Amino acid sequence: MNRRELREQIFKMLFRIEFHEEAAIKEQFDLSLKETEKATEENQSYMEGKCEEVLAKLKEIDESINAAARGWKTSRMGKVDLTLIRLAVYEIKYEEDIPVGVAINEAVELAKKYGSDDSPSFINGVLAKIA
Repeated sequence: MNRRELREQIFKMLFRIEFHEEAAIKEQFDLSLKETEKATEENQSYMEGKCEEVLAKLKEIDESINAAARGWKTSRMGKVDLTLIRLAVYEIKYEEDIPVGVAINEAVELAKKYGSDDSPSFINGVLAKIA
């Protein structure tokens, strides 16, 4: 799998666990990985590790989002938009090998595929303030 495909699968995993209790996270990871047919063991390990890293930094990520998105606290955002923004903020702040522009562009492209008509511009605006 290429990086774009991995990022999309990570987004799906993070989105999926948004609807479950913390105790069910491991089970949701396992279910997501089973549904990812093209993923090698190395890919699966990378995806699960990345999700765990994002979840470990979630409080800091959400604080950054809340500071940047005036009038739109994370509690009011749609789950697709919030999940994409969280993943991109993680990449911007904690992944030195991912350029800021790439993190933003990938989030916007995934928003076009999974979000509402307004999602790409909303996500782009929030991430531009954070970057």
